[in-house]
Amino acid sequence: MGNTLQSSQDSGKVEEAEEGQQEVSNFTCQICVEPMPSIRKFKNADLCTHPFCWDCISKYIEVKVESVIGNIGCPGLDCKHPLDPLSCRPVISRLLFDRWSDLLCESLVLGLESCYCPYRDCSALILNECRTKLKKIKCPNCKRHFCFHCKIPWHAGYKCSESGQLRDRNDILIGELIEQKKWTRCYNCGHSVERVSGCRDIVCKCGVRFCHQCGCRFHLGPCKLRRCGDAFVLALILLMLAVFTYLLYHQLNFLPSRT
Repeated sequence: MGNTLQSSQDSGKVEEAEEGQQEVSNFTCQICVEPMPSIRKFKNADLCTHPFCWDCISKYIEVKVESVIGNIGCPGLDCKHPLDPLSCRPVISRLLFDRWSDLLCESLVLGLESCYCPYRDCSALILNECRTKLKKIKCPNCKRHFCFHCKIPWHAGYKCSESGQLRDRNDILIGELIEQKKWTRCYNCGHSVERVSGCRDIVCKCGVRFCHQCGCRFHLGPCKLRRCGDAFVLALILLMLAVFTYLLYHQLNFLPSRT
């Protein structure tokens, strides 16, 4: 009798322990509001810990992808965290994951300034990932230079506003020669001018004056561009020092001697 009572008490404790363990190992999905075993609980990396089952998360992602939404947020109430694609990969189909990945790539491209390499035998997609103002760049695929602003092969020696005037390969070769020789093109007539020596104040054969360094028109006095103006001031200071040294030398060496 005593043994039978003891066995009943022990079995009751085991059942209570199993029920308690079952309660601990289960969770309630916040979408379908159904009790689920903890093994089927979705884990969103280390971003958030809202309880959702695999099936509900999979259906949720499918609806978002069908709506052409790439940046999918956590369905938790007032949650600002996104769903981690790598955490979702085991609970969704491969086809759904590939479609989602394509949407993410498209949203990334749309957020960046982009263009295609202008060379017909390349046409690679170029993204401005630095988000800075680009001009002359090298295509990472064909290794040739082009203008990111004009979307044409690099117009050496020509401004972007003049790139539409390029007619053939000879114009491009002339432009490359201008860039190599560091010639400056007259803003008025477009002729290239080489500065061999002397100051930067250039008089073109068309009669206008311009700065050889920046190409801007000279009005009165030095170039108003900061870098050219600084160079002008420095040259003026050096000239004054040279004159002062010359005068001091002559004053010391040609003073009348005292007897």
